[in-house]
Amino acid sequence: MKSPRKIACAALVLTSLVCGSAVGGQNPGPLPATPAQGDQAKPPAAPPKSQTTIVTTTTEVVVPVTVKDRNGNLVADLKKDEFRVLEDGVEQAIREFKTDTVPISMVVLIDNDLKLKDEQQVEPSLVSIIGGLSTSDEAFVCRFDQFFHEGKGFTKDQDKLVTELRRTELASRTSAPAPGDPFSGPTINGAPAPGAPQMNDPSLRAIRGQPTKALDDAVYDAAILLKDRDSRKRHKIILLISDGQNGAKFNTHKYEEVREELLRQGITVYCVATGSSYFDRKFNRLVSYAHDTGGDIFYGAKEDTFSEFYSRITEEARNQYTLVYSPRGDSKVDYHTIEVRVRRPGMTVLAREGYYGGTFASVPQK
Repeated sequence: MKSPRKIACAALVLTSLVCGSAVGGQNPGPLPATPAQGDQAKPPAAPPKSQTTIVTTTTEVVVPVTVKDRNGNLVADLKKDEFRVLEDGVEQAIREFKTDTVPISMVVLIDNDLKLKDEQQVEPSLVSIIGGLSTSDEAFVCRFDQFFHEGKGFTKDQDKLVTELRRTELASRTSAPAPGDPFSGPTINGAPAPGAPQMNDPSLRAIRGQPTKALDDAVYDAAILLKDRDSRKRHKIILLISDGQNGAKFNTHKYEEVREELLRQGITVYCVATGSSYFDRKFNRLVSYAHDTGGDIFYGAKEDTFSEFYSRITEEARNQYTLVYSPRGDSKVDYHTIEVRVRRPGMTVLAREGYYGGTFASVPQK
């Protein structure tokens, strides 16, 4: 008779053989460790969400239009059927035509780095900007040089605007480096230091004349301030007062990028060029901004002309025609040209010459 101990050992051997045959005769290896009480197994990591691109195309284009006669006077009696709108050369049906007076949202962007003579003409003229504004208009006063100096925000309160404009003091300095820069050598009280070597290489000294103003960045920042204003309910404009000098290496935004932002928002830029910019022919950037956005440019030579220009600009912005159409043809997300024509002869038409037809947006898939 077998002892109970031998029977138990035989049973254990039999069990091991059965388990081995269940896994194909291979050793299954150690069993996984059981988590200690209170520990929780980590859930498996969720697979990364892939990105999908959503394309939004433009279904409605709003085009503010200014029309002048041969003498530069505004023409305010045109009818809908006297206008034609072409997009990429394809004529469009004007769905809405408005001549109602629309309130203005304006950023007054003032050059803070003018020549002394220009500054003496511009600074006292600024308060006259109020003369062209109505109680339903709003303005935001800003300055710029190498940096953008944001003002106190949009306000319709004309008393506050008068106070802010009267207190606006321009820097009255040039864009050239101060004495003592690496190209002129060390100075004492503004004069060359005794015995100090002077660097008279013309190729190096030419750098001193380069402007340090970031005009493109300033216009871009001004456009961002207007971003939440509804272009169907308000005319969004930038009144840019500058000599037009622009230091390319001091800008983080290129002209094309700034123009795209202006056109996407339907912002019109009106420029007042200071006297020296006219004589020095340094206003090309101002012409580009006004031309590409359907605005206008005026050249100031003395204080009273600046005041007159401000009134003309607000009058133009307030008395624009508004044409609305739904694009037909290629609705690709890209730049589309716009041409506005008037059937009445002898008219000058100011309107933006294009727009960007939509946006791309990347969003995670669910």
